Amino acid sequence: MSVLVLVLALGAACCLGFGFVLQQNAAQRAPLSDFLSFRLLIDLVKVPRWLGGIALMVVGMGLGAAALGQGELSLVEPLLATNLLFALALSRRQTKQPLGRQGWAGLLLLAGGVTAFIVAGQPQGGAATADPVRQWLIIGAMVGLALLLTTHAKRSRLSSGPVLLALAAGLLYGVQDALTRVSGQKFSDGGFAELLTGWQPYAVLALGVTGLVLVQSAFETASLRKSLPALTAAQPLAGIICGVGFLGDRLRTDAVALSWEAGGLLAVVAGIVLLGLHPAMPHGLAERARVGKLQAQPQQV
Repeated sequence: MSVLVLVLALGAACCLGFGFVLQQNAAQRAPLSDFLSFRLLIDLVKVPRWLGGIALMVVGMGLGAAALGQGELSLVEPLLATNLLFALALSRRQTKQPLGRQGWAGLLLLAGGVTAFIVAGQPQGGAATADPVRQWLIIGAMVGLALLLTTHAKRSRLSSGPVLLALAAGLLYGVQDALTRVSGQKFSDGGFAELLTGWQPYAVLALGVTGLVLVQSAFETASLRKSLPALTAAQPLAGIICGVGFLGDRLRTDAVALSWEAGGLLAVVAGIVLLGLHPAMPHGLAERARVGKLQAQPQQV
């Protein structure tokens, strides 16, 4: 693995993790009437903390795009999943919570899982598939699943809704990462003329804006502990599927390698869940209100 790819991907993860915490701090105070509406973005633009979080996110996406230009999607995506470590670091500073056994276990599982997947899989680049049907089937499946999750989230926005929206956004961001890599290749081959004549950069923009609305709606209605783990887990899985499915990424496929790759991904997901549910992660306003009511109730003897 190139040191440059490692530095770019971890820099992107750092900016994304910090940015998500700042965005959730601001989005949780937005009116619930803005749920799944572009009005939510208009209201949040007026909040300096949210703008700071978006600025960090944009920098993170730029660093991620640079990493994708130097390395395979199947290599970069697991590294981007470490954004949760940086989000937890900032949340701990805000809440003064110790890391504890849960935090250390999540950290080791996430870091160990990423390492196991990369070492066992040894991702390598290859020729992108020339079959457009295969590409559109994979993209259509990801987008279609995101649409189904979003539709169901509308009916249960204060229960399972935030998790479903975060999963949907993660799927869209995984596809966005794949198309960002394609756009980078087009720019390298023919400059802006080649880039702007393709549909990929416009799809990257549309997926980014749609994903942003989904993420902010999830942040608005629940704490980071409900939304960020789902987002962080779905994005690399979707990205790896796109990378192997139509971008030509190759992973080792012998029995031993496959078992380590699967174990590594499972460890990544388990680490994400443990870190996402850590007490240091900030509560949403609605969750704080429920906790406050429970604490105010007289204890039964």
